[in-house]
Amino acid sequence: MFENLSDRLSGVFDRLTKQGALSEDDVKTALREVRVALLEADVSLPVARDFVKAVQDKATGQAVTKSVTPGQQVVKIVHDELVHVLSGDTDPGKLKIDNAPAPILMVGLQGSGKTTTTAKLAKRLKERDGKRVLMASLDVNRPAAMEQLQILGAQIGVDTLPIVKGEDPVQIAKRAKTQASLGGYDVYMLDTAGRLHIDQELIQQAADVRDVVNPRETLLVVDGLTGQVAVEVATEFDDKIGVSGVVLTRMDGDGRGGAALSMRAVTGKPIRFVGLGEKMDAIETFEPERIAGRILGMGDIVALVEKAQQTLEAEQAERMMKRFSKGQFNMNDMRDQLDQMLKMGGMEGVMGMLPGMGKMAKQVQEAGFDDSAIKHQIAMIQSMTKRERANPGLLQASRKKRIAAGSGMEVSDLNKLIKMHRQMADMMKKMGKMGKGGMLKQAMKAMGGKGMPDPSTMDPKALEAAAKQMGGGLPGGKMPGLPGLGGSALPPGLSGFGKKK
Repeated sequence: MFENLSDRLSGVFDRLTKQGALSEDDVKTALREVRVALLEADVSLPVARDFVKAVQDKATGQAVTKSVTPGQQVVKIVHDELVHVLSGDTDPGKLKIDNAPAPILMVGLQGSGKTTTTAKLAKRLKERDGKRVLMASLDVNRPAAMEQLQILGAQIGVDTLPIVKGEDPVQIAKRAKTQASLGGYDVYMLDTAGRLHIDQELIQQAADVRDVVNPRETLLVVDGLTGQVAVEVATEFDDKIGVSGVVLTRMDGDGRGGAALSMRAVTGKPIRFVGLGEKMDAIETFEPERIAGRILGMGDIVALVEKAQQTLEAEQAERMMKRFSKGQFNMNDMRDQLDQMLKMGGMEGVMGMLPGMGKMAKQVQEAGFDDSAIKHQIAMIQSMTKRERANPGLLQASRKKRIAAGSGMEVSDLNKLIKMHRQMADMMKKMGKMGKGGMLKQAMKAMGGKGMPDPSTMDPKALEAAAKQMGGGLPGGKMPGLPGLGGSALPPGLSGFGKKK
């Protein structure tokens, strides 16, 4: 969603950081472009104006002229200011779900994704926080709205309030409150009805429910693609009902993302979560620092490590590490690595989170290497027999033809895959022997059998330095090393892999 803004800003900062010393005019010119970029990204005018003024005040001070690379200093000031705009002055902290059963009221306009978000949040509370959750739909207007929540509840294994036809929203809310108390639930979530626009009836209904249950959190669900209207909706709902936080949906879309940047500054309400897709686990907490880092192309190593942590099971990781440290790396291991990469959002997803790799992701795409290339490689490995996967040295010319035909690829593609495997296997052997007790053994110790190391205990600067070291441009078609993938950098020879046919 922030791609255009990201491109524009990185262009501005590239020019700034190349200069040795910055004059006031340089900063002014750059900030003029920053303001245009913000306005094009649909950030509201007052917010863009305040943002540029705050940056200018800090950037023209004494601190910049004395610093070694003024351009980088300006980038840091812009980054800090972005974080401030996104997070406001106070930290909203975690959801208030302390005294059970805690009611959470979900409000918003029709079509903003309230029901789906209710289910996503319920799943998150159940799986991450170990809470017992009850969901209830108060939407008596939209056909099959209650049934929709019931079906989603069955999918994610969260209880829903039994449907009783003919009740009004307040009666359903009272019943949900009673059932949550008697059933020993920690949280009960109330999914209210929406309208196409804010009207008296909608507000009154939500206010009546609020008065009955006295919610611990009132979350407003807003469609991130609606732009500045989302900010107006948030202001209106807050005035009439009182909102404790905002959930922005469809943040994976190609809208302009200005709503996210204006929301906190205009309404004063924190963005609590962002919805990033249709699946039930496609919801993330809104982390201003990380979002700002991604917008400015600084990457998001912590999110990458977390993602790897979720997709890589601890036992599997340990098993792989043991094999690699002995220098064993067959086609099955390679397939696991490629699978892992796809689960983490494919090549583009992984590279977008590495510092300074945003531009490289484009180069890789232009070279014709995309996620379909990874899928082709997996298909070729799947076409082999068990013996061949365990020992690729067995492959004869006739078998190669058969495997290539079986996976719809050419023999030349298969040869590239075998060469790539050989290089990776060699690298694993070297890494197994390197240093005191071997690099991989040290990594295993760091893991302590818990899958990935905990990102919160790691020094972000060290992480960033490591990532920069791993990816030094694209010389000779080399790809950067990717953390969370068993430490394997993809070797040269990948460039011609996924030429789009």
